Amino acid sequence: MASLKEIKGRIASVDSTKQITSAMKMVASAKLHKAQESIENMLPYERKLSAIMADLIGMERDIESPLIPPRVVEKVAIVVFSSNSSLCGAFNANIIKRLHAVLSEYSALGTENIRIYPVGKKVAEAVRKAGLPAEGTFDKMAEKPGYDAAAILARRLMGMYITGEVDKVELIYHHFKSSASQIITRETYLPVTPADVEESPVYKDYIIEPSRQALISELLPKVLCVKLYTVLLDSNASEHAARTIAMQIATDNADELLKELRKQYNKSRQQAVTNELLDIVGGSMN
Repeated sequence: MASLKEIKGRIASVDSTKQITSAMKMVASAKLHKAQESIENMLPYERKLSAIMADLIGMERDIESPLIPPRVVEKVAIVVFSSNSSLCGAFNANIIKRLHAVLSEYSALGTENIRIYPVGKKVAEAVRKAGLPAEGTFDKMAEKPGYDAAAILARRLMGMYITGEVDKVELIYHHFKSSASQIITRETYLPVTPADVEESPVYKDYIIEPSRQALISELLPKVLCVKLYTVLLDSNASEHAARTIAMQIATDNADELLKELRKQYNKSRQQAVTNELLDIVGGSMN
């Protein structure tokens, strides 16, 4: 059985860890509140904008845009979102696992035809360990999501698709469903496919000036910029939610461990007192 000094030392150590995890939970919770507000304000706007664009594209099948026609996939770009730091449960491990699964699907293309854009240090490290080249560093985007940075990356991806450098662009990220649920999502970013229109043939009666073609040519790049920014906010909110939960679990575990250690300490102390009493009684009888 461990000595009283050893148990007391463990109690102090666990209590110190509990204070750290509790403080980290409070910080993550504060960041989550801000991030949640941002994504909840942005997501309805992005979805409505995308729905309008899908309607406009679906009304006329002969709309001309280099971002719409699908091609045979010989070169692909994958934008994957993680966090810059750890201590957020399985948040990063799950996204890295999904990335490897997607890469295995495209293995026939060869690594030279797969471009990876890692948004976040953790996924960038995983890409480097796997021996794969990363198309730049996007750590600042993961730390502080901003529209300007997201728009620059979005335009870069659009330019690559238009020039034929890639035939498809995919996004892999966590969708923030609630504080307790973050869903790994994989979706096609380019080419633009108005799937919603195919499910619902009822179109809105829009009045468009000067023309539908001109509007789509102007609006579609902006919609794609907003889309990437929304995904960035989505991933950021999911990260803070995952870290809040992880730190809450760690704090709860520390509480349980402290209860057991204090129980063990009291038991050992009672045993020590009993042994001393037995020695005193035995000595007096002798």
